[in-house]
Amino acid sequence: MDKQKLLNHELVPKHEILSEEEIEKVLDKYGVEKKELPKIKNNDPVVKAIEAEVGDVLEITRENPLAGKTEYYRVVIQS
Repeated sequence: MDKQKLLNHELVPKHEILSEEEIEKVLDKYGVEKKELPKIKNNDPVVKAIEAEVGDVLEITRENPLAGKTEYYRVVIQS
């Protein structure tokens, strides 16, 4: 599938690779370690499209008409 087509599909939420500083803020905010975050495999189509690597932390932003904007975090692991 075309990279831009995939990333702009209405059912694919926004995925963003966090910087080390942003990762530390998230881990501090939730009181967790990086290894405790939910996982996403490196062969996931969106992970490939944004060129994330094993060990990167992704912020996934979902829009919901009732709940508004919500952020989820995933650490990229080897498939």
